[in-house]
Parts: sequence; C-alpha cells; structure tokens
Amino acid sequence: MPVSVTLPALGESVTEGTVTRWLKSVGDRVEVDEPLLEVSTDKVDTEIPSPSAGVVTQILVAEDETAEVGAVLAVISDDGTPGSLSGEPPEVQSAPAEQPAAPAAEPQQAEAP
Repeated sequence: MPVSVTLPALGESVTEGTVTRWLKSVGDRVEVDEPLLEVSTDKVDTEIPSPSAGVVTQILVAEDETAEVGAVLAVISDDGTPGSLSGEPPEVQSAPAEQPAAPAAEPQQAEAP
C-alpha cells in the first residue's frame, strides 16, 4: 500500500515550504526516518524524513517548487519493489480501455455497407 509523504507543519505560523533538494530519487529504497528531502521556509531549513520504509515511486513536488503544509510531496511503496511504480498501472489500465473501443467501432463499420 502506498504511503504519502506530506509537508509537515514546521512552525506555528508556517503555511508553506519550498523543496530545496531531493535526497532520494524515484526508484530509490528508503528506510523509516531516513532523510528524504530538504525544505526551506521563512523560519527554518530542515530535512523531511521518510515516514515509511519502501521505494520512492513518485515525486510530486519538484526542487524549487513551493507546497502548502499538508500537501503530498512524494509517494513511497511499502512493498519494496521498484516495479510497482504508481505511474505504471494507469498505462496498463488505459491500454485495455482503448482496445475494446476499436473492435466495437470496426464491426459497426462492417455492418453499414
């Protein structure tokens, strides 16, 4: 099951932070509490630790982008397999959806003449 990495509240009045550097890339294995990225706010610069052990499957906020507190920054797959990237299932699901549509269109055209 995927685990979301969110931007934590880094101070009482801090509402957003800027990702200054990713310490891990998509496909990298991480352990619990291992530094995952660096964030800068108007009050503090800090590292955000991984909330779970697994493999980084998505990075949703790029370096130098700003995110709101609570925003999902990355996704970690807890099954530990780099092959379960969340970008792959939508591609697999979209291909079957297109294939049935094409055969359905062909018989209708064949029946018309």
